[in-house]
Amino acid sequence: MLKKYRVRDYDFKLVLMLLALSAIGVIAIGSAEESLLTKQLAGVAAGIVIMLIISFFDYTLLLRLYWLIYVGNLVLLAAVWLFGEEKKGATRWLEIGGLVFQPSETAKIALILFFAQFIMKHRKKLNTVTIIASCVAMYALPWFMVWEQPDLSTSMVLLVMFCIIMFAGGISLKLVFAVLAVAIPAVALVVSLALQPDNDILTDNQKNRVLAFVNPQEYSTTFAYQQLNSLTAIASGQLEGKGYRNNEITSVKNGNFLSEAETDFIFSVIGEEFGFKGSVAVIVLLFGVSLECISVARKAKDTAGTIIAASMGGLVAFQSFFNIGVATFILPTTGLTLPFVSYGLTSLLSLFIGMGFVLNVRLQARKQNNREYVEVLL
Repeated sequence: MLKKYRVRDYDFKLVLMLLALSAIGVIAIGSAEESLLTKQLAGVAAGIVIMLIISFFDYTLLLRLYWLIYVGNLVLLAAVWLFGEEKKGATRWLEIGGLVFQPSETAKIALILFFAQFIMKHRKKLNTVTIIASCVAMYALPWFMVWEQPDLSTSMVLLVMFCIIMFAGGISLKLVFAVLAVAIPAVALVVSLALQPDNDILTDNQKNRVLAFVNPQEYSTTFAYQQLNSLTAIASGQLEGKGYRNNEITSVKNGNFLSEAETDFIFSVIGEEFGFKGSVAVIVLLFGVSLECISVARKAKDTAGTIIAASMGGLVAFQSFFNIGVATFILPTTGLTLPFVSYGLTSLLSLFIGMGFVLNVRLQARKQNNREYVEVLL
């Protein structure tokens, strides 16, 4: 499974951007919740090691276990239902051997790997009703299990990922536009119905989050409280920021007006302490990671590689947009972490695993291109 590669074919640009984001995350978490600093450092170190190891394994061989990956993912999600630990009204965490983790985070990577292989094996029939229906059905089962935890934010991410997976796999654009023509009005209708008082599509907490976004003044002391404080924190940082671990009494973070500052609102901490410059640096790095993944996808040697790299780029882009959108109050509260920056070891390690596969996709593509070039010369 291990192969020899040329050092110059390794994607050091992607690795450096990931290291920079992780370093910013460690620094910001150290300020938001110092007690978590050691855990985050250990998570980053473990993630980097795992990423590098995976990057040298032939992903085409690992993908042969795609059914095992799919079934294993379902088992973990089912275990959450049966043995999961409830926190804040949701059952999303599972403890195995003293290790607490969130299977919905690993599900993102598992589904990318499974469908990368499944679609590649059936790529010639991808646009048939049978294969599309099979993909929808197989994706719907783990999606529903995540939705029922309940985890609306991760469910939304999984829906977007499915669209990216199918698009990268080569689904017909006619089908894409046809689905969008039906889906957009349908989603608008479902959201409208979900917000009705006697409807149970959304939980009361989820409804209140949406209503707080629409009318923040009415919910300024309850469901809009965190986002309004987040805006204040970011705005108060201005251009240069107030400084790392500053002692200013006007600091929103120092006054403990931000709950979950190390996870959902880590961008607010960065905005307050490092200002507009620090915020832009994080956004540019996240955007750069997404673009690099898309670049790798375009040059992949096969459909599976294209799906893996494009899906990871889409995952980072979409999740970053939603996290920053919540922190800046342009979106309702979702509870999504900022990739490689927020605290959350399951999310962090899962993303590093996914990026390990992206690095190998690039290595495999470069190796094949080098081989073809030599054959042409001969």
